[in-house]
Amino acid sequence: MSSFAVPGATLDFDVTGADGPAVVALHGLTSSRHREAVLGLDVAGGLEGVRLLRYDARGHGRSTGRDRIGDYCWPQLAEDLHLLVEHVFGGEVVHGIGASMGTGTLLHAALGDPARFATLTLMIPPTGWRTRASKASEYEWAARLVESSGVAAWMAAGAGAPQPPATRGRPDTLPDVPPSLLPTVLRGAASSDLPSRSSLTTLDVPTLVLAWTADPAHPLETADELGAVLPHCRSVVAEDPDDVRGWASELADHVGAVAPTGPSRPL
Repeated sequence: MSSFAVPGATLDFDVTGADGPAVVALHGLTSSRHREAVLGLDVAGGLEGVRLLRYDARGHGRSTGRDRIGDYCWPQLAEDLHLLVEHVFGGEVVHGIGASMGTGTLLHAALGDPARFATLTLMIPPTGWRTRASKASEYEWAARLVESSGVAAWMAAGAGAPQPPATRGRPDTLPDVPPSLLPTVLRGAASSDLPSRSSLTTLDVPTLVLAWTADPAHPLETADELGAVLPHCRSVVAEDPDDVRGWASELADHVGAVAPTGPSRPL
């Protein structure tokens, strides 16, 4: 394990692999690289012949954070990504993989520096645009509940909600965020949205969208809209856990089709 200081936080990260293309993987809201592995969402972990950077976002997992809502908005997380990737890989082009919150972070980062990314893989894209306001209200409600009654009350409130068919059989897990920070992290998510559709039409980076069905928090509507506005985008939709297990192969093909090595960004 290694750590890297960014403004207001210290990011905990690891790098596996000694050679090959540079890859960075980002997890979802209230998760961590450990929790993603437990949930079977560490799709990048199966890549061979790459140097894989995985890290916990600020305030998540082993990374630290402070009690400022703006620190957990997606543009700030995108800045953290830029700083960490530069620290680890220098001027190299990287393949970016992000789940949910990681999708939002990657898209903001790629628009800020499109030459940095060889490919993007957007896993279970979150609510965005038209559907974001309702989700933001849910996050604010959850933040107030955690403040008044604790994390257990929030988990109990959602215990009976239907789960997407593709997640059948996965274990129950707790948020990997300190309880004292969780309301602030949730409010940062509530204050975030995907970049505008018009800006995404300029993002000339090969993109793979990995989505699943029947999940209001990660609706197919978002995946479909991303597929419509991104210039070079292919989508794969999972209906069951076997389909999700197939994402590793889809990712390997996507990364392997564009595999830069060495420092190839313009100076």
